[in-house]
Amino acid sequence: MVVNVSTSQGSHVRATDWWRSAVIYQVYPRSFADGNGDGTGDLAGLRARLGHLARLGVDALWLSPWYVSPLADGGYDVADYRDIDPAFGTLDEAEALIHEAHALGLRIIVDLVPNHCSEQHPWFQAALTAGPGAPERDLFHFRDGRGENGELPPNDWPSHFGGPAWSRTADGSWYLHMFAPEQPDWNWEHPEVRAEFLSVLRFWLDLGVDGFRIDVTDHLVKEDGLPDAAGHHHQPHPWRDQEGVHEIYRSWRKVLDSYPGERAFVAELWETDPERFARYLRPDELHTAFNFPLLRSPWAADAFREVIDATLAAHALVEAPATWVLSNHDTTRHVTRYGRADTSYDFDRAARHGLPVDLALGTRRARAAALLTLALPGSAYVYQGDELGLWEVEDIPDHLRQDPTWVRSGGVDRGRDGCRVPMPWDGEEQPFGFSPERASAAPWLDVQPDGWRELTVQAQSGDPTSHLTLYREALRLRRETAGLGDGPLHWHASTSQVLDFSRSDGFRCVVNLGSEPVPLPPGDLLLASGPLAGGALPPDTAAWLREA
Repeated sequence: MVVNVSTSQGSHVRATDWWRSAVIYQVYPRSFADGNGDGTGDLAGLRARLGHLARLGVDALWLSPWYVSPLADGGYDVADYRDIDPAFGTLDEAEALIHEAHALGLRIIVDLVPNHCSEQHPWFQAALTAGPGAPERDLFHFRDGRGENGELPPNDWPSHFGGPAWSRTADGSWYLHMFAPEQPDWNWEHPEVRAEFLSVLRFWLDLGVDGFRIDVTDHLVKEDGLPDAAGHHHQPHPWRDQEGVHEIYRSWRKVLDSYPGERAFVAELWETDPERFARYLRPDELHTAFNFPLLRSPWAADAFREVIDATLAAHALVEAPATWVLSNHDTTRHVTRYGRADTSYDFDRAARHGLPVDLALGTRRARAAALLTLALPGSAYVYQGDELGLWEVEDIPDHLRQDPTWVRSGGVDRGRDGCRVPMPWDGEEQPFGFSPERASAAPWLDVQPDGWRELTVQAQSGDPTSHLTLYREALRLRRETAGLGDGPLHWHASTSQVLDFSRSDGFRCVVNLGSEPVPLPPGDLLLASGPLAGGALPPDTAAWLREA
């Protein structure tokens, strides 16, 4: 039996829509490469390492925020949307990076943070100074408190980082922050906020960027009146996925489409309802959105199959390409997740922290997952270090932790620092080439496991069995194989522990998620995530074939 799942392409889809099939590499600039030796990753370090990314074979880079920021939340608290933070470099260096990346065939996607800014943003500082009732405060969500003397927050909304989503000012007013108190939410009902972000889009497009990743895409518009969440009878929550958000993205799409060069949006969207998810990807809104259900899925063939089918069906509603993500700067690295007894993922890091991890098992599964995601229809994302098989660093000393979730949760949530540890490039000792020799300062997060000396780019580059070599070869084959990227997928009948599907042009992918070896179908072996067992596919292993 063969089941065909296809995302049809309508008249608005063009063969040159690169974002439908791209492999995009996420750079977390603070932890990628330190060029000037001050311990912080920067644009100089990234520019010096562009050759690694070109050799890896990705199509584009997504850069987490590089804007001027106090770094209360790793740069997602923006004080100036039109300039580079001095810790990372200068605007001239950013422009040079864009040109150098383009010369290597790499596109640049920058992170945009429109739901909130930094408390140090000039507009929020002006609002604080102006006082209650001033028009400057209309740009944000200032409210009087409840209770006899206004001592209680205006509503019961929780911050995603722990505690209430409201903080009180010295004059007794309260302001909304769905994340840290240092990140006040913009009021997107205000025309000046909307005009400002259209201007910001044009600023970076004029500089040459190829697109934007939109942080917390569905949070911009809040329900009228900011009602309590408790007993709220509407869906979804009053702080997210409101109807008015689509008007904003339609206006953004017009700006993007007015520029040449196939610019694109990708949404950070943790929406579980397929139909509501698809609404963001209508032809006049956003191009793509991160598909997180696969990241959250346990290591089980039936669970993966259900996610893949549901994802492709949802995207087919609006003729959009799927995206596939295994890890990012907010989630536990998948080598660690796949090495635990419970291989699923949610944001309850406290419940999983410190649980036993079989890194060898997690690494085998991570290799197989890489071949799976790179074989599926659509685009794929690689978080820095995925190509090296890095694991989550969970034993960071408490005094070094910097994630605001650690502080806001009172030390219960260990935070996201463990996936943000500086990259290992070369050498036998820390910082493994992250900073130049004789650097003036230690890395900003001065933690790298000794075991990473075997996982540096240098150590893996000459090893035909390494994680890095697997990624390089898989990306080479993906570029050269017409049947990969966007297009149809055909399922083959298989046991309940196996995923077996074909793409066009005779390409076939088989993934064994069971506990026993399984026979491979006829065909020429193109690539396997691990050694075969006498011609059979071992457990936790994937293979790419050219069908006979």
